[in-house]
Amino acid sequence: MVERMATTPFGGARFTARNFALQAEVERRQESLRSGDAGNYKGKAEKWQLIRALSEAREVYGLSDRSICVLEALTSFHQDRELDGSKPIIVFPSNVELSIRSRGMSPPTLRRHLAALVDGGFIFRRDSANGKRFCRRDGEGKVEDAFGFDLAPFALRAEEILASAEKVREETKRLAALRAEMTLHLRDVAKIIEAALHEERSGDWMGYHERLAALSGRYMRLLDHETLKARCAELIRLRAEVETEYLNSLSEQEMSANEVLFERHIQNSNTDPNLELTGKEQNTRAAAPASPKRKPKEEAILLEEFLQRCPQIADYVKGGVKDWRDVLSAAELVRSMLGVSPSAWADARQAMGDRTAAIVIAAMLEKADSIRSAGGYLRELTRKAQLNRFSIRPMLNALRV
Repeated sequence: MVERMATTPFGGARFTARNFALQAEVERRQESLRSGDAGNYKGKAEKWQLIRALSEAREVYGLSDRSICVLEALTSFHQDRELDGSKPIIVFPSNVELSIRSRGMSPPTLRRHLAALVDGGFIFRRDSANGKRFCRRDGEGKVEDAFGFDLAPFALRAEEILASAEKVREETKRLAALRAEMTLHLRDVAKIIEAALHEERSGDWMGYHERLAALSGRYMRLLDHETLKARCAELIRLRAEVETEYLNSLSEQEMSANEVLFERHIQNSNTDPNLELTGKEQNTRAAAPASPKRKPKEEAILLEEFLQRCPQIADYVKGGVKDWRDVLSAAELVRSMLGVSPSAWADARQAMGDRTAAIVIAAMLEKADSIRSAGGYLRELTRKAQLNRFSIRPMLNALRV
């Protein structure tokens, strides 16, 4: 038999049509649970896990942290760790005890947050005739009737609350990853601009500085995902412009000096390793026109060996790297993070082959801290590949396993 709903306003609070509809829905679901018509739905939850989930998803439900503090205090008066929503879960604390367990909250504040929980459909008021909270016990001390706050609605919403908390966690992860990427772009663009100004390079560096300041913002954590994505895209465009401007200001001697940063990891890949070119022969080779477009012959590299030497690339593949297609997709993302322009990436793929170019990006990721200009460095390797003077094997061998 369905228990009769109490409709007397508790503590003088007004009763609304929404409250009545919520109570009717709760009673319908409880009847369904008792009759066995609810299928796999149990209407039960561990109370502290549920409180934690609601805390994570509180913005979804428009609840403040203090409202959840009051709800946590109410659940602490229920002796079992599990909340079973198939029947009323009445707690009947005094105002004084409820205030103490709510971190000393004042009566007016307590009433306001209780009203928010009722309006949100997380608790109901189950009132006695005189509006007091109490229970009646039988001769053995068991509770026969109780009047106070009913936690059953909270238990019945467990699946919904847990799902909302999971969505919030996933969104938080996405936002954290996006903010981390933006932080890297902000840092690197700022360093390039600072270096250019210090070295008195030609270019509109103050203009770039102003654009960077407009994109950095002090309130990045308050922006939603779509706004952050748009801002990140602007940062990537700005980074490409700044890097291109800086590279264009470098002399030929400065460009060649960038190779020194990574030279110990790369060896010349002449067909005869004992052949040493004279300076004159090297200049002749460098000045020679590029050979006609052809499909590059890629070296045989085992995927397992590659992943041992370049493990970080797997962090950019959902579900882990399964084949070389995953590596190429991850490299496309990583090259953007490193600041490699689309044109430099396209040239590298054409000169080296897709797989080799992806391996180069993965190796650069492993050594990102020691590469001053990833875009310029890749273009230098691309030039070597166009002259048949580049091999990926020494680059991989130089990385620690």
